[in-house]
Amino acid sequence: MNSLQRMATAAVGLALCLAATGATTATATAAPAARGTSKTACRPPAPQQPGTSASHTISSGGRERAYRLHLPADYAKKRDWPVVLAYHGRGNTGAGTEEFSKLSTLPAVVVYPEGVIGTGDGDRQAWQGAPYAAAGVDDVRFTEDLLDRLESTLCVDERRVYATGKSNGAGFISTLLACRLADRIAAIAPVAAALYPTGEPCEPSRPVPVIEFHGTGDVTIPYAGDADRGLPAIQDWVAEWAARNGCASRARDRVTEPDITVSHWRGCDRGAEVRHVAVTDGGHTWPGADSYSGGGYTTQTIEAHEVLWRFLRPFRTPASSHH
Repeated sequence: MNSLQRMATAAVGLALCLAATGATTATATAAPAARGTSKTACRPPAPQQPGTSASHTISSGGRERAYRLHLPADYAKKRDWPVVLAYHGRGNTGAGTEEFSKLSTLPAVVVYPEGVIGTGDGDRQAWQGAPYAAAGVDDVRFTEDLLDRLESTLCVDERRVYATGKSNGAGFISTLLACRLADRIAAIAPVAAALYPTGEPCEPSRPVPVIEFHGTGDVTIPYAGDADRGLPAIQDWVAEWAARNGCASRARDRVTEPDITVSHWRGCDRGAEVRHVAVTDGGHTWPGADSYSGGGYTTQTIEAHEVLWRFLRPFRTPASSHH
């Protein structure tokens, strides 16, 4: 082989080497941009089949506590799922709430904690803060322990934990959970909340965004309040929360559907919005429910799970608030 042939052979080899190196580099830099790759996928094994709901237990406060867990069908593709905690009403269950609320259709890990049987007639599960709650049960501690479990075993975003609930469950998240655990609960969405007085002031560590749903025809938890039970008028309670969040003004109410009037407050501290959805003549029900959720008229002009999700999903707790 003469010198010209050797030079040509070397040039071809160098070109092939550079081409191979360049191709490898391009692949390495492009890979992280694709969603669902190993960089963004969930690595820990799922505790149950994605796309299903299942019951689990955890020890909290010396008791065995239960919760129902729903994982999205595409759970394995992400490592930062938002979490929705959904607290049932008195006498209901996680499974019952899952059925009528449709919350398990949301793009989130949805958890339905189970209350402890309270006082009064029948074996009815209830939540801390209500006059019929079981004595000595700390449901805020239960929620903390539950979040510790979820955050250590699941692919979730600990800054995007939201709480919703119905009736007694909605009252718990509004009068205790958001007040004591604002560093871990990004925003709340109570529905037909039973806002019994707890005897302690609500002083969250940060302004907590809230969207509240209530029927004006609710005879279980009256929209105008019930002084004999210490229940506030709903409009007053929402306005008080807006004041707590430092909101500057109340915007003009909007009638978004024939039976839906939305109130909202503007200029709130840290963007912590406050919104109220009033269902004209609505009962003690979950808006949009297709199965029984309580007594009275159930509107079908809105779906509460869709409305509350649009409100909740942008909010996050501060970056260094917990872990």
